Amino acid sequence: MFRRAWKTEMTASERNRGLVFFLLYLLVFPRLNAWAQRVISGDGEALVAEANVLYYALLFTLALLLFWSFLKKDFLELMNWLPENLFGVVVGLLLAGGLHLLARRLPFPVADPIGAQYAAEYAAAPVPTLTLVVLLIPLVEEVLFRGLIFGNLRGYSHPLAYLVCIPLYALAQVWRYALDFSDPRYLLLGLLYLPMSAALTWCYDNGGSVWSGVALHAGLNALILFTA
Repeated sequence: MFRRAWKTEMTASERNRGLVFFLLYLLVFPRLNAWAQRVISGDGEALVAEANVLYYALLFTLALLLFWSFLKKDFLELMNWLPENLFGVVVGLLLAGGLHLLARRLPFPVADPIGAQYAAEYAAAPVPTLTLVVLLIPLVEEVLFRGLIFGNLRGYSHPLAYLVCIPLYALAQVWRYALDFSDPRYLLLGLLYLPMSAALTWCYDNGGSVWSGVALHAGLNALILFTA
């Protein structure tokens, strides 16, 4: 059966700039965001949804500046292969959503703080939280984890791209909690996000456009929010 070759790839300059941005996103920017929230609030309490919306809006602006050429070409790829991309979104939402709900029934030694954080922020500020959860976070994370990491590794080895990208994204969701609470058990919560990570990676691989991954990511994040 004919399977099309990917047409949208990052340039070498996009890849190099993106790797620096990715490391800052994982290791530096979250700390700066937490520090800025404490300074602005003035009482040591971290701000909630509004501050995080601003934070991710700035990150997405940086992503647009760094990956504009890639994102523009990738949107055309979405339009050219719309059925394949829609198929990936629908199948990924059904399978990953169902598996995530089942995984939440497992007896983890610690509670998942992500869903609780989403729920608390939504109760305090519904519109900013929805903007954050179903728009800004998917846009930033899909460009980095699927477009940058998976897309570039795929050119070297298809299996390696899956083996790296799926656990990397799952761990990236929870590793900061293990550090913040000085409790490595929070790393086990990465298992909750393996189905989501696998679905997002397959969706991008199947459709060839990071934009379908953004749509799927938005749907899965909404599911996490409203079932928290």
